[in-house]
Amino acid sequence: MNKGDNAWQLTAATLVGLQSVPGLVILYGSIVKKKWAVNSAFMALYAFAAVLVCWVGWGYHMSFGKKMLPFLGRPDISLDQKFLLDRAYVGFLPSATLVYFQFVFAAITLILVAGALLGRMNFHAWMLFVPLWLTFSYTFTAYSLWYPDGWLAKRGIIDYAGGYVIHLSSGVAGFTAAYWVGPRTNKDRERFPPNNILLMLAGAGLLWMGWSGFNGGGPFAASTDASLAILNTHVCTATSLLTWLLLDIVFFGKPSVIGATQGMITGLVCITPAAGVVQGWAAILMGILSGSIPWYSMMVLHKKIWFLKQVDDTMAVFHTHAVAGSLGGILAGFFANPKLNRIFYMVDDWQHYIGLAYGLQNGRTAAGLKQMGVQLLGIVFVVVLNVLVTSAICLLIRLVVPLRLTDEELQTGDDAIHGEEAYALWGDGEKYESKHNSLHGVEEFPQVVSKEVEMA
Repeated sequence: MNKGDNAWQLTAATLVGLQSVPGLVILYGSIVKKKWAVNSAFMALYAFAAVLVCWVGWGYHMSFGKKMLPFLGRPDISLDQKFLLDRAYVGFLPSATLVYFQFVFAAITLILVAGALLGRMNFHAWMLFVPLWLTFSYTFTAYSLWYPDGWLAKRGIIDYAGGYVIHLSSGVAGFTAAYWVGPRTNKDRERFPPNNILLMLAGAGLLWMGWSGFNGGGPFAASTDASLAILNTHVCTATSLLTWLLLDIVFFGKPSVIGATQGMITGLVCITPAAGVVQGWAAILMGILSGSIPWYSMMVLHKKIWFLKQVDDTMAVFHTHAVAGSLGGILAGFFANPKLNRIFYMVDDWQHYIGLAYGLQNGRTAAGLKQMGVQLLGIVFVVVLNVLVTSAICLLIRLVVPLRLTDEELQTGDDAIHGEEAYALWGDGEKYESKHNSLHGVEEFPQVVSKEVEMA
């Protein structure tokens, strides 16, 4: 065992946990309409607790345990003292540390899924959805991509800290679940102002700073690669935020704080699959792309593609996580440095882990193309798995309880569902009034797009 590695890994895990509780709890509770503040925050808090119980009960071993199938481990309990105190399968750590570290990743994935469902999902349906999706979706992707015996891991897929396992999965699953649950009320879709933008920024800040543990914990060691991953993470994120901000100013004339937050998130998501295996200049380029391509998909394509307009994705997780996560995975396959890959994966393998850019430079074009092919295969696997499994889970839950709240509950919000209100002393009237609605209303994107954007 290594005390320094163990101390860092426990710290990194706690930083990731803080991204969820209180980070996303605060962000969700603040970015929604006042009447949905309690429900939105509580969906995140419940998921965090429920995932932990399922994780130590069976989820960890299904994701990182003895092989049962090429894409799944054998279910088992992770509470035995001998197992927890023995060295983990990776790093110089006790298994207890790894169980905790991997738990916070599983938890935040479910909380990100919740972002697509805010403002209308039946809480009892959500209580069933969390353990089912963790068991039949998350464990499959985690084992396939991250565990050494997983079929995609054996093919050399690069997913440094969860661009596929966490962000692409949550983006696709959230969008799929939103389709089955159905939309918010027309009134909420037309007008859904944040109840507290300053608190929203506090939650976003916890999310950003917590990402030091998210990507810095990837090597399972207090290593030079962890340091590189953390710096690349923040450089890419800052670049992405500034890129999104400039696009908002150029095309809409106003610097949107909600838009900048979306740019921050897409930067964090995009760098995640590549954080410790790309150089700093590549992180800058990835930030420019993550601040522009998801911006275009959200602000332009969303209004042009009929199917996207039919699905009520409250927090736009399809754009901020599915699009940005896929983009990051592809760019990892292009920019991944062979030397950095060998440091991270601890293998001297010239057939895998070589970005296409370096393959072209070093005369190993076939290996670079092969890497890109594996990255694309990973995207297809995660998308297909989550569409099918999430749909099956929603249809199953629908047989037991309604997926969507009743019309009366949708009109009232928190008080009808929980008997509690976030701002009870304020009375029933909305206090947020503005002549200029944000261009980045949580789901409802601007109805009238400037001529410049239409031309784009």
